[in-house]
Parts: sequence; structure tokens; C-alpha cells
Amino acid sequence: MQFYNRANEINQLKESQKRSLKNAQFTVVTGRRRIGKTHLLLYATANGPTLYFFVARKAESFLCQDFVQEMKEKLGIPILGEVSSFGRLFEYLMIHSKDKPFNLIIDEFQEFHHVAPSVYSEMQHYWDVHKNESKINLIVSGSVFSLMHKIFERSKEPLFGRATRMMKINPFQTSVLKEILSDHNSLWTPEDLLALYSFTGGVAKYVQLLIDGGAYTRQTMIDLIIQEDSPFLQEGKNMLIEEFGKEYATYFTILSAIARGENTRGKIEAVVKREWGVLNEDGTELQPYFKNNPDLFEG
Repeated sequence: MQFYNRANEINQLKESQKRSLKNAQFTVVTGRRRIGKTHLLLYATANGPTLYFFVARKAESFLCQDFVQEMKEKLGIPILGEVSSFGRLFEYLMIHSKDKPFNLIIDEFQEFHHVAPSVYSEMQHYWDVHKNESKINLIVSGSVFSLMHKIFERSKEPLFGRATRMMKINPFQTSVLKEILSDHNSLWTPEDLLALYSFTGGVAKYVQLLIDGGAYTRQTMIDLIIQEDSPFLQEGKNMLIEEFGKEYATYFTILSAIARGENTRGKIEAVVKREWGVLNEDGTELQPYFKNNPDLFEG
């Protein structure tokens, strides 16, 4: 599927790239999984030298090996010796950009929280020291909203206040979905449009899966979604696991209890205790799971 929409976002990203030629820019891009952040960022920075780092959940030293290889291949930056600290690697890049400006995209930035939380403090230090002379266009993106919010919007976090631009990538609007359908099915009906919106929510990756799969009508969309190997079937569960983190099993038990009609805190606690057998008598172990909705489970 060709690239659609995002003209405003592309203009903002290009403006940050232009400003970075005078002093360092730090753009934070958020948006749910599959919304098209990576494609957008690579598209918007394609006209200049760009490093792309993906933060996978593996040892920091192994990540640095991957990043060093990217630096050698894309910018020809020589690295002497073995680098095991991303903070020091980031400092090197900040210094290097003073003479040779470039874009640095760090994808799934929130994963440093699991891999090496000290990275945020180290980046804050080197950013503050070099930002005025550096000409790096730093773009970090993340799809786990809760962690990205914590990293950049909580005043006690090291990177609070460092971003020069905050962007949230939203789903496609109905007008864009109409354009996409028209390009692939000139005889589309309002029912087809409603189905495309209902099944995808305007999320770019889901739209692409349907369009690339030749599903341009309501019925062909349904057929593709429910087929045995459909990538849609596990999406909801995977999203919840990413947001809930290592405690996802407890959250799933709470959600299952609610789905069965257990709508008071006492009943939910009884279900969790029966499933896990780990609660205190007063149920205080569940308090953190209810803290955002203290009145929802009264009784």
C-alpha cells in the first residue's frame, strides 16, 4: 500500500530537521502499536543521513554492537574498541554531529526501561552538556503510552523537559479511508467504508493488511480477519501484554472476572485469590491495580 496522509506530521519533522542544523533537536513521537510511526519517521528523514536504532529486549552490550554496526554502514563512523554502554555511544554521536549533522531515530525507546534504565540519566547528562553545539536531529518513538508518558512527562524523571517537540500519531480519519478505498475499489459502498473503519479503527498497519490482502469489501474483510492464520487474532492480547508488562497475568484475571459479571471489588478479589492464592486477607495486594479507578469496585 502506498504512503497516505501525514502531511502535517511530515512538515513538523522536516522543520525539526532544519532547526537541528543550528542546534540539537529532540523530538518525541508516540502512538499506539501499528499506527505507522516507523514508516513515517524513515519517510520524513529519507533526504538526509539517518541512523535507525531499534531497542530490542536484550543485553545493553548486544544492543550497542547492533548500533555500532549501523553507524559504520550508514555514516562510516569508525568505532575503536568494544562499546558496551549506550550512554557513552550517545555521547560519541552528540560530539560527532557537531561537524557532521545527521538524524538519529531510536525506535521503541521505552524498552530501555527494561534493558538498562540508567540510559535515561546518561542521555540527559550528555544532552545537557552538548546540545548547544551539537547538530543532531534526535527522534525517539514509543508505542507503550504509559512508559513514554512516565519518561518524558513526569517531573522527577531525568528526560523531563528535554524534548523540543512532542508528537502523537493518530489513526487515519474517515476521509483518508475513503481515499484508500477509492484507489482500490471504485465501486465501494458505505457498508464497505464502515467495515474498514470498524475493523481497523484507522490504524495504518491494519488497513495495510486488508488492502494488501485484496480485502476491499465488507465480506472479503471479514473473511481475511477470521481465517485461521490471521494476524488480527492475537493483536488485542499482545497489546494488553505490552501495556501491563510482567504483571499482565493478574490484570487478565481481573478483566476475566469483570467479563463474567464480577463487578465489585470483593468479588474480583475472591476470583484472583482463587486463581493465584497470593492475596493478603484484606486484599491490599490488589490496591495498585485499582488505584486509577478507586470508586469503580466499591462494595
